Amino acid sequence: MPSRLIQKVTGLFRSKSAPTSAQEELHVPSEIPAEQDNSPQIIPEQVHQIPRKHLDDNAAKVVYRLIDAGYEGYFVGGCIRDILINKRPKDFDIATNAHPEEAHELFQRSRLIGRRFKLLHVRFGRELIEVATFRAGHDSIKNEDDVKGKQSESGLILRDNVYGTIEEDALRRDFTVNAMYYCVKDHSIYDFTHGYQDIQSKIIRMIGNPDSRYIEDPVRMLRAIRFAAKLDFTIEAQTAAPIKKQAHLLQGIAPARLFDETLKLLQSGHAVTAYHLLKEYHLLEQLLPSVGKALKAQSEHPLMETLILQGLKNTDRRLSQRKSVTPAFLFATMLWHPLQTRMKELLKQNPKMPQLVALNSAANDIIAQQVKRTAIPRRFSTPIREIWELQLRLPKRFGHRAELLLEHPRFRAAYDLLLLREQSGESLDNLGQWWTQYQSASAEEREAMVAELTSESKPARKPRRRRRASNDPRNA
Repeated sequence: MPSRLIQKVTGLFRSKSAPTSAQEELHVPSEIPAEQDNSPQIIPEQVHQIPRKHLDDNAAKVVYRLIDAGYEGYFVGGCIRDILINKRPKDFDIATNAHPEEAHELFQRSRLIGRRFKLLHVRFGRELIEVATFRAGHDSIKNEDDVKGKQSESGLILRDNVYGTIEEDALRRDFTVNAMYYCVKDHSIYDFTHGYQDIQSKIIRMIGNPDSRYIEDPVRMLRAIRFAAKLDFTIEAQTAAPIKKQAHLLQGIAPARLFDETLKLLQSGHAVTAYHLLKEYHLLEQLLPSVGKALKAQSEHPLMETLILQGLKNTDRRLSQRKSVTPAFLFATMLWHPLQTRMKELLKQNPKMPQLVALNSAANDIIAQQVKRTAIPRRFSTPIREIWELQLRLPKRFGHRAELLLEHPRFRAAYDLLLLREQSGESLDNLGQWWTQYQSASAEEREAMVAELTSESKPARKPRRRRRASNDPRNA
Protein backbone atom coordinates (compact mmCIF):
# COMPACT_ATOMS: atom_id res chain seq x y z
CA MET A 1 0.00 0.00 0.00
CA PRO A 2 1.43 3.45 -0.86
CA SER A 3 2.75 5.31 2.14
CA ARG A 4 0.40 8.24 1.51
CA LEU A 5 -2.69 6.06 1.79
CA ILE A 6 -3.42 6.66 5.47
CA GLN A 7 -6.92 5.52 6.26
CA LYS A 8 -9.19 8.27 7.51
CA VAL A 9 -12.42 6.79 8.73
CA THR A 10 -13.59 9.48 11.11
CA GLY A 11 -17.03 10.57 10.02
CA LEU A 12 -17.19 8.02 7.20
CA PHE A 13 -19.44 5.49 8.89
CA ARG A 14 -23.22 5.68 8.69
CA SER A 15 -24.93 7.96 11.09
CA LYS A 16 -27.52 6.38 13.33
CA SER A 17 -30.27 8.36 11.65
CA ALA A 18 -32.20 6.66 8.87
CA PRO A 19 -30.55 7.20 5.48
CA THR A 20 -32.38 8.48 2.44
CA SER A 21 -33.43 5.98 -0.20
CA ALA A 22 -30.62 7.10 -2.52
CA GLN A 23 -28.06 6.73 0.25
CA GLU A 24 -29.42 3.35 1.21
CA GLU A 25 -29.24 2.16 -2.41
CA LEU A 26 -25.67 3.37 -2.86
CA HIS A 27 -24.47 2.47 0.64
CA VAL A 28 -22.93 5.92 1.08
CA PRO A 29 -22.74 8.19 4.11
CA SER A 30 -24.65 11.44 4.22
CA GLU A 31 -21.43 13.42 4.02
CA ILE A 32 -17.78 12.64 3.38
CA PRO A 33 -15.37 15.18 4.85
CA ALA A 34 -13.03 16.87 2.40
CA GLU A 35 -9.34 16.12 2.67
CA GLN A 36 -6.98 18.92 3.54
CA ASP A 37 -3.97 17.34 1.79
CA ASN A 38 -3.36 15.39 -1.39
CA SER A 39 -3.97 11.97 0.11
CA PRO A 40 -7.14 10.18 -0.98
CA GLN A 41 -10.35 9.69 0.83
CA ILE A 42 -10.40 6.13 2.10
CA ILE A 43 -13.87 4.62 2.09
CA PRO A 44 -13.80 1.49 4.24
CA GLU A 45 -15.75 -1.65 3.54
CA GLN A 46 -18.18 -0.89 6.36
CA VAL A 47 -19.25 2.20 4.40
CA HIS A 48 -19.20 1.24 0.73
CA GLN A 49 -20.48 -2.30 1.51
CA ILE A 50 -19.37 -3.82 -1.79
CA PRO A 51 -19.97 -7.58 -1.47
CA ARG A 52 -16.70 -9.36 -2.20
CA LYS A 53 -18.59 -11.98 -4.16
CA HIS A 54 -19.43 -9.29 -6.73
CA LEU A 55 -15.75 -8.96 -7.63
CA ASP A 56 -14.66 -11.13 -10.52
CA ASP A 57 -12.63 -14.18 -9.43
CA ASN A 58 -10.28 -14.10 -12.43
CA ALA A 59 -9.63 -10.40 -12.02
CA ALA A 60 -8.87 -11.03 -8.33
CA LYS A 61 -6.34 -13.71 -9.35
CA VAL A 62 -4.57 -11.09 -11.49
CA VAL A 63 -4.48 -8.62 -8.61
CA TYR A 64 -3.11 -11.16 -6.13
CA ARG A 65 -0.50 -12.35 -8.63
CA LEU A 66 0.74 -8.78 -9.05
CA ILE A 67 0.85 -8.24 -5.29
CA ASP A 68 2.69 -11.53 -4.70
CA ALA A 69 5.30 -10.40 -7.23
CA GLY A 70 5.90 -7.19 -5.27
CA TYR A 71 3.76 -4.81 -7.31
CA GLU A 72 0.61 -2.86 -6.50
CA GLY A 73 -2.70 -4.00 -7.95
CA TYR A 74 -6.23 -2.56 -7.74
CA PHE A 75 -9.67 -3.02 -9.22
CA VAL A 76 -10.32 0.31 -10.92
CA GLY A 77 -12.78 2.36 -12.89
CA GLY A 78 -16.11 1.28 -14.27
CA CYS A 79 -16.38 -1.99 -12.39
CA ILE A 80 -16.27 -0.21 -9.02
CA ARG A 81 -18.59 2.53 -10.26
CA ASP A 82 -21.17 0.03 -11.52
CA ILE A 83 -21.15 -2.12 -8.38
CA LEU A 84 -21.74 0.98 -6.26
CA ILE A 85 -24.92 1.76 -8.19
CA ASN A 86 -26.08 -1.86 -8.18
CA LYS A 87 -25.30 -2.56 -11.82
CA ARG A 88 -23.48 -5.63 -13.08
CA PRO A 89 -20.07 -4.63 -14.51
CA LYS A 90 -19.48 -5.61 -18.12
CA ASP A 91 -15.79 -6.18 -17.44
CA PHE A 92 -13.21 -5.74 -14.70
CA ASP A 93 -10.09 -3.63 -15.19
CA ILE A 94 -6.92 -3.70 -13.13
CA ALA A 95 -4.42 -0.90 -12.46
CA THR A 96 -0.85 -1.55 -11.33
CA ASN A 97 2.55 0.09 -11.00
CA ALA A 98 4.10 -2.80 -12.97
CA HIS A 99 5.08 -1.75 -16.48
CA PRO A 100 3.30 -3.68 -19.25
CA GLU A 101 6.37 -5.75 -20.04
CA GLU A 102 6.88 -6.57 -16.36
CA ALA A 103 3.27 -7.64 -15.90
CA HIS A 104 3.44 -9.65 -19.13
CA GLU A 105 6.16 -11.85 -17.62
CA LEU A 106 3.84 -12.85 -14.76
CA PHE A 107 1.05 -14.33 -16.88
CA GLN A 108 1.47 -17.10 -19.40
CA ARG A 109 -1.77 -16.47 -21.27
CA SER A 110 -1.34 -12.75 -21.83
CA ARG A 111 -0.43 -10.41 -24.65
CA LEU A 112 0.55 -6.77 -24.99
CA ILE A 113 -1.70 -4.59 -27.15
CA GLY A 114 -1.78 -0.98 -28.26
CA ARG A 115 0.79 1.57 -29.27
CA ARG A 116 -0.92 4.82 -28.36
CA PHE A 117 -1.86 3.34 -24.98
CA LYS A 118 -0.04 0.11 -24.18
CA LEU A 119 -2.05 -2.44 -22.19
CA LEU A 120 -1.86 -6.06 -21.14
CA HIS A 121 -4.67 -8.54 -21.77
CA VAL A 122 -4.73 -11.62 -19.55
CA ARG A 123 -6.95 -14.41 -20.84
CA PHE A 124 -9.01 -16.81 -18.74
CA GLY A 125 -10.89 -18.96 -21.24
CA ARG A 126 -13.16 -16.54 -23.09
CA GLU A 127 -12.72 -13.80 -20.48
CA LEU A 128 -10.15 -11.03 -20.89
CA ILE A 129 -8.84 -9.02 -17.95
CA GLU A 130 -7.31 -5.70 -18.93
CA VAL A 131 -4.27 -4.58 -16.96
CA ALA A 132 -3.10 -0.95 -17.26
CA THR A 133 0.00 0.64 -15.79
CA PHE A 134 -0.41 3.83 -13.72
CA ARG A 135 -0.09 6.81 -16.08
CA ALA A 136 1.26 10.28 -15.36
CA GLY A 137 0.93 13.64 -17.09
CA HIS A 138 3.21 14.30 -20.04
CA ASP A 139 4.73 17.28 -18.27
CA SER A 140 5.94 15.06 -15.41
CA ILE A 141 9.04 13.92 -17.30
CA LYS A 142 11.43 15.17 -19.92
CA ASN A 143 10.33 13.41 -23.05
CA GLU A 144 12.67 14.60 -25.78
CA ASP A 145 12.51 11.43 -27.87
CA ASP A 146 8.68 11.16 -27.74
CA VAL A 147 9.00 7.42 -27.11
CA LYS A 148 6.69 7.27 -24.11
CA GLY A 149 4.33 10.16 -24.64
CA LYS A 150 3.49 12.44 -27.51
CA GLN A 151 0.97 15.20 -28.20
CA SER A 152 0.17 17.08 -31.39
CA GLU A 153 0.57 20.83 -31.64
CA SER A 154 -3.16 21.19 -30.89
CA GLY A 155 -2.82 19.13 -27.70
CA LEU A 156 -4.26 15.83 -28.96
CA ILE A 157 -2.60 12.87 -27.25
CA LEU A 158 -0.89 10.69 -29.85
CA ARG A 159 0.90 8.38 -27.45
CA ASP A 160 0.27 7.96 -23.73
CA ASN A 161 2.80 5.66 -22.12
CA VAL A 162 4.21 7.97 -19.48
CA TYR A 163 4.09 5.94 -16.27
CA GLY A 164 3.62 7.29 -12.77
CA THR A 165 2.08 6.70 -9.35
CA ILE A 166 -1.45 5.82 -8.34
CA GLU A 167 -2.06 9.46 -7.37
CA GLU A 168 -0.93 10.65 -10.81
CA ASP A 169 -2.94 7.93 -12.50
CA ALA A 170 -6.14 9.05 -10.78
CA LEU A 171 -5.68 12.60 -12.04
CA ARG A 172 -5.05 11.35 -15.58
CA ARG A 173 -8.42 9.53 -15.75
CA ASP A 174 -11.36 11.20 -17.45
CA PHE A 175 -14.24 11.44 -14.97
CA THR A 176 -14.34 11.34 -11.21
CA VAL A 177 -16.73 8.37 -11.14
CA ASN A 178 -14.11 6.34 -13.02
CA ALA A 179 -11.20 7.20 -10.74
CA MET A 180 -11.79 4.98 -7.72
CA TYR A 181 -9.45 2.14 -6.75
CA TYR A 182 -10.48 -0.94 -4.77
CA CYS A 183 -7.73 -2.43 -2.61
CA VAL A 184 -7.97 -6.17 -1.90
CA LYS A 185 -5.67 -5.85 1.13
CA ASP A 186 -8.09 -3.89 3.30
CA HIS A 187 -11.14 -3.94 0.95
CA SER A 188 -11.33 -0.15 0.97
CA ILE A 189 -11.92 2.27 -1.89
CA TYR A 190 -9.24 4.91 -2.51
CA ASP A 191 -10.86 8.03 -3.94
CA PHE A 192 -8.54 10.83 -5.13
CA THR A 193 -11.11 12.99 -6.95
CA HIS A 194 -14.30 12.81 -4.85
CA GLY A 195 -15.88 10.41 -7.33
CA TYR A 196 -17.70 8.71 -4.46
CA GLN A 197 -19.56 11.94 -3.74
CA ASP A 198 -20.36 12.44 -7.42
CA ILE A 199 -21.87 8.97 -7.60
CA GLN A 200 -24.09 9.90 -4.68
CA SER A 201 -25.05 13.14 -6.46
CA LYS A 202 -25.42 11.37 -9.84
CA ILE A 203 -23.00 13.72 -11.59
CA ILE A 204 -20.56 13.20 -14.47
CA ARG A 205 -17.63 15.52 -13.71
CA MET A 206 -14.41 15.89 -15.68
CA ILE A 207 -11.13 15.63 -13.77
CA GLY A 208 -9.11 18.77 -14.49
CA ASN A 209 -9.92 21.49 -17.00
CA PRO A 210 -12.61 20.22 -19.40
CA ASP A 211 -11.43 22.36 -22.34
CA SER A 212 -7.90 20.97 -22.31
CA ARG A 213 -9.02 17.43 -21.47
CA TYR A 214 -11.33 17.35 -24.52
CA ILE A 215 -8.51 18.68 -26.70
CA GLU A 216 -6.25 15.89 -25.38
CA ASP A 217 -8.85 13.31 -26.42
CA PRO A 218 -12.09 14.51 -28.08
CA VAL A 219 -13.66 11.06 -27.60
CA ARG A 220 -14.12 12.07 -23.96
CA MET A 221 -17.10 14.13 -25.14
CA LEU A 222 -18.75 10.95 -26.38
CA ARG A 223 -17.85 9.15 -23.17
CA ALA A 224 -19.53 11.92 -21.13
CA ILE A 225 -22.70 11.37 -23.17
CA ARG A 226 -22.48 7.59 -22.84
CA PHE A 227 -22.03 7.59 -19.07
CA ALA A 228 -24.80 10.15 -18.58
CA ALA A 229 -27.17 8.00 -20.64
CA LYS A 230 -26.10 4.67 -19.17
CA LEU A 231 -26.08 5.75 -15.53
CA ASP A 232 -28.95 8.26 -15.75
CA PHE A 233 -26.57 10.92 -14.42
CA THR A 234 -26.36 14.65 -15.20
CA ILE A 235 -23.30 16.14 -16.90
CA GLU A 236 -21.89 18.77 -14.57
CA ALA A 237 -22.16 22.32 -15.99
CA GLN A 238 -18.43 23.03 -16.45
CA THR A 239 -17.93 19.57 -17.96
CA ALA A 240 -20.76 20.16 -20.44
CA ALA A 241 -19.95 23.77 -21.36
CA PRO A 242 -17.13 23.20 -23.92
CA ILE A 243 -18.73 20.26 -25.77
CA LYS A 244 -20.76 22.14 -28.40
CA LYS A 245 -17.89 24.41 -29.44
CA GLN A 246 -15.39 21.56 -29.50
CA ALA A 247 -17.60 18.95 -31.21
CA HIS A 248 -15.72 19.47 -34.49
CA LEU A 249 -12.58 18.01 -32.90
CA LEU A 250 -14.07 14.55 -33.45
CA GLN A 251 -13.26 14.97 -37.14
CA GLY A 252 -9.62 14.34 -36.25
CA ILE A 253 -10.33 10.96 -34.61
CA ALA A 254 -9.71 7.72 -36.52
CA PRO A 255 -12.97 6.48 -38.13
CA ALA A 256 -12.42 2.97 -36.74
CA ARG A 257 -12.34 4.33 -33.20
CA LEU A 258 -15.45 6.44 -33.80
CA PHE A 259 -17.28 3.37 -35.09
CA ASP A 260 -16.53 1.55 -31.84
CA GLU A 261 -17.63 4.55 -29.78
CA THR A 262 -20.85 4.86 -31.80
CA LEU A 263 -21.72 1.23 -31.05
CA LYS A 264 -21.02 1.78 -27.35
CA LEU A 265 -23.41 4.72 -27.40
CA LEU A 266 -26.23 3.15 -29.39
CA GLN A 267 -25.95 -0.48 -28.30
CA SER A 268 -25.67 0.05 -24.56
CA GLY A 269 -29.38 -0.37 -23.87
CA HIS A 270 -29.85 3.40 -23.49
CA ALA A 271 -29.74 4.45 -27.13
CA VAL A 272 -32.77 6.76 -27.04
CA THR A 273 -31.31 8.86 -24.21
CA ALA A 274 -27.88 8.86 -25.87
CA TYR A 275 -29.44 10.02 -29.16
CA HIS A 276 -31.15 13.00 -27.54
CA LEU A 277 -27.92 13.97 -25.75
CA LEU A 278 -25.86 13.63 -28.94
CA LYS A 279 -28.32 15.87 -30.71
CA GLU A 280 -28.41 18.39 -27.85
CA TYR A 281 -24.61 18.75 -27.77
CA HIS A 282 -24.19 18.87 -31.60
CA LEU A 283 -22.32 15.57 -31.68
CA LEU A 284 -24.80 13.62 -33.80
CA GLU A 285 -23.79 15.34 -37.03
CA GLN A 286 -20.16 14.50 -36.25
CA LEU A 287 -20.94 10.76 -36.09
CA LEU A 288 -23.67 10.63 -38.76
CA PRO A 289 -23.18 13.59 -41.11
CA SER A 290 -25.92 12.64 -43.58
CA VAL A 291 -28.40 12.16 -40.73
CA GLY A 292 -27.51 15.54 -39.24
CA LYS A 293 -27.91 17.21 -42.64
CA ALA A 294 -31.28 15.55 -43.24
CA LEU A 295 -32.58 16.49 -39.79
CA LYS A 296 -31.86 20.14 -40.55
CA ALA A 297 -34.08 19.77 -43.62
CA GLN A 298 -36.80 18.11 -41.57
CA SER A 299 -39.51 19.36 -43.93
CA GLU A 300 -38.20 16.96 -46.58
CA HIS A 301 -38.18 14.05 -44.12
CA PRO A 302 -41.01 14.61 -41.60
CA LEU A 303 -40.96 10.93 -40.60
CA MET A 304 -37.18 10.55 -40.36
CA GLU A 305 -36.64 11.19 -36.66
CA THR A 306 -39.68 9.09 -35.80
CA LEU A 307 -38.15 6.17 -37.70
CA ILE A 308 -34.77 6.65 -36.00
CA LEU A 309 -36.32 6.74 -32.54
CA GLN A 310 -38.42 3.66 -33.32
CA GLY A 311 -35.23 1.85 -34.34
CA LEU A 312 -33.39 2.92 -31.20
CA LYS A 313 -36.33 1.89 -28.99
CA ASN A 314 -36.37 -1.47 -30.73
CA THR A 315 -32.62 -1.87 -30.03
CA ASP A 316 -33.02 -0.93 -26.37
CA ARG A 317 -35.94 -3.33 -25.99
CA ARG A 318 -34.05 -6.25 -27.55
CA LEU A 319 -31.05 -5.65 -25.30
CA SER A 320 -33.28 -5.53 -22.23
CA GLN A 321 -34.64 -8.92 -23.30
CA ARG A 322 -31.06 -10.21 -23.75
CA LYS A 323 -31.60 -10.62 -27.50
CA SER A 324 -28.93 -10.04 -30.09
CA VAL A 325 -28.62 -6.79 -32.04
CA THR A 326 -26.55 -6.00 -35.11
CA PRO A 327 -24.93 -2.72 -36.17
CA ALA A 328 -26.10 -3.44 -39.73
CA PHE A 329 -29.76 -3.02 -38.77
CA LEU A 330 -29.03 0.09 -36.70
CA PHE A 331 -27.17 1.85 -39.52
CA ALA A 332 -29.69 0.66 -42.14
CA THR A 333 -32.46 2.28 -40.10
CA MET A 334 -30.69 5.55 -39.34
CA LEU A 335 -29.44 6.04 -42.91
CA TRP A 336 -32.69 5.01 -44.64
CA HIS A 337 -33.96 8.54 -45.28
CA PRO A 338 -30.59 9.89 -46.49
CA LEU A 339 -30.59 6.93 -48.87
CA GLN A 340 -34.04 7.91 -50.16
CA THR A 341 -32.86 11.48 -50.75
CA ARG A 342 -29.90 10.31 -52.79
CA MET A 343 -32.09 7.90 -54.79
CA LYS A 344 -34.47 10.73 -55.73
CA GLU A 345 -31.52 12.84 -56.89
CA LEU A 346 -30.24 10.04 -59.12
CA LEU A 347 -33.67 9.30 -60.58
CA LYS A 348 -34.21 13.00 -61.26
CA GLN A 349 -30.92 13.08 -63.16
CA ASN A 350 -31.80 9.94 -65.11
CA PRO A 351 -35.54 9.13 -65.07
CA LYS A 352 -34.97 5.95 -67.09
CA MET A 353 -32.67 4.46 -64.45
CA PRO A 354 -34.19 1.28 -62.92
CA GLN A 355 -35.15 1.76 -59.29
CA LEU A 356 -32.92 -1.07 -58.07
CA VAL A 357 -29.94 0.39 -59.90
CA ALA A 358 -30.66 3.78 -58.34
CA LEU A 359 -30.85 2.19 -54.89
CA ASN A 360 -27.51 0.40 -55.27
CA SER A 361 -25.84 3.53 -56.59
CA ALA A 362 -27.29 5.62 -53.75
CA ALA A 363 -26.18 2.98 -51.22
CA ASN A 364 -22.62 3.24 -52.52
CA ASP A 365 -22.66 7.02 -52.06
CA ILE A 366 -24.25 7.02 -48.58
CA ILE A 367 -22.01 4.27 -47.19
CA ALA A 368 -18.89 5.83 -48.74
CA GLN A 369 -19.74 9.10 -47.04
CA GLN A 370 -20.43 7.40 -43.71
CA VAL A 371 -17.23 5.34 -43.57
CA LYS A 372 -15.19 8.54 -43.77
CA ARG A 373 -16.52 9.33 -40.30
CA THR A 374 -17.21 5.90 -38.80
CA ALA A 375 -15.40 3.03 -40.50
CA ILE A 376 -18.19 0.48 -40.93
CA PRO A 377 -16.54 -2.92 -41.56
CA ARG A 378 -17.61 -4.80 -44.69
CA ARG A 379 -19.18 -7.54 -42.57
CA PHE A 380 -21.77 -4.90 -41.65
CA SER A 381 -21.90 -2.72 -44.78
CA THR A 382 -22.85 -5.68 -46.99
CA PRO A 383 -25.90 -6.62 -44.85
CA ILE A 384 -26.90 -2.93 -44.79
CA ARG A 385 -27.12 -2.96 -48.59
CA GLU A 386 -29.09 -6.22 -48.54
CA ILE A 387 -31.59 -4.87 -45.98
CA TRP A 388 -32.14 -1.81 -48.18
CA GLU A 389 -32.47 -3.83 -51.36
CA LEU A 390 -35.11 -6.05 -49.74
CA GLN A 391 -37.24 -2.99 -49.06
CA LEU A 392 -37.80 -2.86 -52.83
CA ARG A 393 -38.30 -6.60 -53.17
CA LEU A 394 -40.72 -7.20 -50.28
CA PRO A 395 -43.70 -5.66 -52.15
CA LYS A 396 -43.13 -8.10 -55.06
CA ARG A 397 -44.74 -11.27 -53.74
CA PHE A 398 -46.17 -12.96 -56.83
CA GLY A 399 -45.51 -16.57 -57.79
CA HIS A 400 -42.70 -18.12 -55.78
CA ARG A 401 -41.11 -14.78 -54.88
CA ALA A 402 -42.64 -14.58 -51.41
CA GLU A 403 -41.31 -18.02 -50.45
CA LEU A 404 -37.85 -17.16 -51.79
CA LEU A 405 -37.79 -13.86 -49.92
CA LEU A 406 -38.71 -15.63 -46.70
CA GLU A 407 -35.59 -17.77 -47.07
CA HIS A 408 -33.28 -14.78 -47.60
CA PRO A 409 -30.70 -14.51 -44.75
CA ARG A 410 -31.55 -10.80 -44.28
CA PHE A 411 -35.32 -11.26 -44.43
CA ARG A 412 -35.87 -10.85 -40.68
CA ALA A 413 -33.88 -7.61 -40.46
CA ALA A 414 -35.56 -6.26 -43.61
CA TYR A 415 -38.98 -7.23 -42.23
CA ASP A 416 -38.21 -5.43 -38.96
CA LEU A 417 -37.23 -2.29 -40.86
CA LEU A 418 -40.44 -2.56 -42.88
CA LEU A 419 -42.49 -2.64 -39.66
CA LEU A 420 -40.57 0.35 -38.26
CA ARG A 421 -41.27 2.31 -41.45
CA GLU A 422 -44.99 1.65 -41.04
CA GLN A 423 -44.88 2.48 -37.32
CA SER A 424 -43.20 5.80 -38.11
CA GLY A 425 -46.17 6.76 -40.29
CA GLU A 426 -45.05 5.71 -43.77
CA SER A 427 -47.96 4.40 -45.88
CA LEU A 428 -47.09 0.98 -47.32
CA ASP A 429 -50.57 -0.45 -47.97
CA ASN A 430 -50.42 -2.80 -44.93
CA LEU A 431 -47.40 -4.60 -46.39
CA GLY A 432 -46.01 -5.33 -42.92
CA GLN A 433 -49.27 -6.90 -41.80
CA TRP A 434 -49.30 -9.11 -44.91
CA TRP A 435 -45.78 -10.40 -44.21
CA THR A 436 -46.61 -10.93 -40.53
CA GLN A 437 -49.58 -13.11 -41.50
CA TYR A 438 -47.64 -14.89 -44.23
CA GLN A 439 -44.89 -16.06 -41.86
CA SER A 440 -47.33 -17.83 -39.53
CA ALA A 441 -49.58 -19.24 -42.29
CA SER A 442 -49.64 -22.85 -43.48
CA ALA A 443 -48.43 -23.81 -46.96
CA GLU A 444 -52.00 -23.86 -48.29
CA GLU A 445 -52.81 -20.52 -46.70
CA ARG A 446 -49.66 -18.99 -48.20
CA GLU A 447 -50.66 -20.17 -51.67
CA ALA A 448 -54.08 -18.64 -51.18
CA MET A 449 -52.59 -15.32 -50.02
CA VAL A 450 -50.35 -15.10 -53.08
CA ALA A 451 -53.19 -16.18 -55.39
CA GLU A 452 -55.41 -13.45 -53.94
CA LEU A 453 -52.71 -10.87 -54.66
CA THR A 454 -52.42 -12.15 -58.22
CA SER A 455 -56.17 -11.97 -58.85
CA GLU A 456 -56.37 -8.47 -57.36
CA SER A 457 -53.48 -7.12 -59.39
CA LYS A 458 -54.41 -8.50 -62.81
CA PRO A 459 -57.15 -6.65 -64.74
CA ALA A 460 -59.97 -8.69 -66.31
CA ARG A 461 -58.94 -9.92 -69.74
CA LYS A 462 -61.20 -9.14 -72.71
CA PRO A 463 -62.46 -12.23 -74.62
CA ARG A 464 -60.50 -12.78 -77.81
CA ARG A 465 -62.45 -12.69 -81.08
CA ARG A 466 -62.12 -15.88 -83.07
CA ARG A 467 -60.74 -15.36 -86.54
CA ARG A 468 -62.95 -16.62 -89.33
CA ALA A 469 -61.55 -19.09 -91.80
CA SER A 470 -60.89 -17.78 -95.29
CA ASN A 471 -63.53 -20.08 -96.77
CA ASP A 472 -66.21 -19.09 -94.24
CA PRO A 473 -69.26 -17.97 -96.25
CA ARG A 474 -69.83 -15.16 -93.71
CA ASN A 475 -66.77 -13.50 -95.18
CA ALA A 476 -68.54 -13.15 -98.51
